[in-house]
Amino acid sequence: MMSGLPIMMPAWAEMLLLSLACLILLVDVFLPQRHKPLVYLFTLLALLACAATTALVLTSTQARPVTTFNGMFISDMMGNLLKIFTYLTVACCLIYSRSYLAERALLRGEYFVLMLFATLGMLVMISAGHYISLYMGLELLSLSLYSMVALNRDSAASTEAAMKYFVLGALASGLLLYGLSMIYGATGSLDMAQVAQRSREIVDGVGGDFGDRRRILTFGLVFVVAGLAFKLGVVPFHMWIPDVYHGAPTAVTLFIGSAPKLAAFAMAMRLLPGSLQPLAERWSDATGWHGAGDWQDMLVILAVLSLAVGNLAAIAQTNIKRMLAYSTISHMGFMLLGLLSGVVDGNTRTAMQAWGGAMYYSVVYVLMSLGAFGTVLLLSRAGHEADAIDDMRGLSTRHPWFAFVLLLLMFSMAGVPPTVGFYAKLAVLQPVITAGYIWLAAVAVIFSLIGAFYYLRIVKLMYFDEPRDTAPLRPNDDMALVLSINGLMVLLLGLFPQQLLDLCMRAVRLSFPGTGI
Repeated sequence: MMSGLPIMMPAWAEMLLLSLACLILLVDVFLPQRHKPLVYLFTLLALLACAATTALVLTSTQARPVTTFNGMFISDMMGNLLKIFTYLTVACCLIYSRSYLAERALLRGEYFVLMLFATLGMLVMISAGHYISLYMGLELLSLSLYSMVALNRDSAASTEAAMKYFVLGALASGLLLYGLSMIYGATGSLDMAQVAQRSREIVDGVGGDFGDRRRILTFGLVFVVAGLAFKLGVVPFHMWIPDVYHGAPTAVTLFIGSAPKLAAFAMAMRLLPGSLQPLAERWSDATGWHGAGDWQDMLVILAVLSLAVGNLAAIAQTNIKRMLAYSTISHMGFMLLGLLSGVVDGNTRTAMQAWGGAMYYSVVYVLMSLGAFGTVLLLSRAGHEADAIDDMRGLSTRHPWFAFVLLLLMFSMAGVPPTVGFYAKLAVLQPVITAGYIWLAAVAVIFSLIGAFYYLRIVKLMYFDEPRDTAPLRPNDDMALVLSINGLMVLLLGLFPQQLLDLCMRAVRLSFPGTGI
């Protein structure tokens, strides 16, 4: 801890969110039915209060890493920024979902409480400094999401999706836990800072023969990367994403497809560069190549497979939720490109650019995903799920403004300038090229061009086809305002991309001082 600060300050936001979630649960039980909509406002206020608390922690710690709970919980600039983005994302999910849930009698207190507990799990994952706290946050998030997917108990599709998600999620958690136990066996610690130090000693062979420990450490790394890949939704651990996105209520799909991606990125940063960076380092000299580059090589395979399967499978989809699910897989493949290119020839000279670019890409993807699923919710109404791609036909004649907003979002996802999606891809590809993976950058560009087809198909349907549904669109004022801002931010951040990118790079540099960046 930094001197002069309260010892529990790094966890103030999490403690406040837990207290407010329990309070909202009690208020919902005793609140009369006619006053139930107040729970929605209480939830938004809770997120606002937590955001203010996190901003206070960020300014009080001067953006430097600060720990509490004996190092199990860490507050740094990267974590606090991701938390603030998480609050904003969850608030947008609530605003976009209110009408959809109300029309289907799902706007209930348990939905808000589950969302808050899922948010709490994300915050713990983002600030985890210990494998146990990371796993606790992951399980809190996962269990909340399983329940949210099954919230519509009368829907067979939702129940089936929840069962698939639960079974595959439990398997992935088991893989991750087994891998962490192997790492503990090799290093004798679950503290991320100590694991980083001892894995360095094992890789360098300091103080004796570490051959057996090195093999155990690599063995555990395989399972850790597999569990992480499931949470990110990358190939070949992607099979749950299309079914869950399709079967869950669209409001829940919106939530699953946005905020948890920020926590998954933080989890990847804490696990790989934060504690297992020595297993990524490979360098060459006059005697040849040294080091293994273990998790870098694994991420190369996962990234290429995700870009290929995600973009090719999305072309064949007729359901927009499934199309966006495969789109998510390809976007997570792009994010992995940034993670794997941070260590080059045994040094971290490209780390700030690569890892900062990966963080930037994660934030931009969440912004685009929010707007895309928000438009699907806009088109949905009581008794009708606007989840078919053909439901986008003629949107420009039904509501020209929101057709333009969706056009911006589709262009951004495809990587068309001057939208922010273009600069997000550029921010990831530049360090990939600097790291020497020129062939990998070429593969990413080729699959990105292939992926542009299904995004531009949506634009074609909106502007050149006759409307399939002539029902007027009457969004709530708050939803219309936030969705409009969401779409315009995609354009604005594309015109001025450097500010957010510099912020992400600075956050990575200040949060990982031990890596030498």
